[in-house]
Amino acid sequence: MFGGENLSTIDGKGRTSIPAKFRETLAGLFGDERFIITKATPVDFGDGSYGRGLSVYPIGEWRELEQKILANEGGFTSVQLNSIKRQVLAPAVEGSTDKLGRVLIPPALRAHAGLERDIWFVGMGKRFDVWSKETYGRVNAQDEKNFPQESEALASLGI
Repeated sequence: MFGGENLSTIDGKGRTSIPAKFRETLAGLFGDERFIITKATPVDFGDGSYGRGLSVYPIGEWRELEQKILANEGGFTSVQLNSIKRQVLAPAVEGSTDKLGRVLIPPALRAHAGLERDIWFVGMGKRFDVWSKETYGRVNAQDEKNFPQESEALASLGI
């Protein structure tokens, strides 16, 4: 699975290097170096603003997610389902790395996530996220506020 946080950079043309351990996970665990880049779930900062990043899915995981969305396995209303389709499915782009492990992030996705120079690659299990350095700082602060305190569910995980 994808784990860890890796600080990296993105150049003016939108090229960045996916961390080696993430590339190894794509090829080794998921058996395919191709992936899908799309918008991540926005993080509500509670002040009317949202943190926007990108999510990167191995191609097989993406196909499963895509089918679940199209079959409406979440039981969403038609308004919610259309929002999910427009926010997750519509901007999705297939990618792969070059010989140097670099990937080109399309301009529209770069702009959406505010990726300009310093970026974080964040392992999220079966996917990894990409955030601007500034946004990820705010996401972490919001995660601390949202973190469940003294919950039985958390204790059952061994945390």
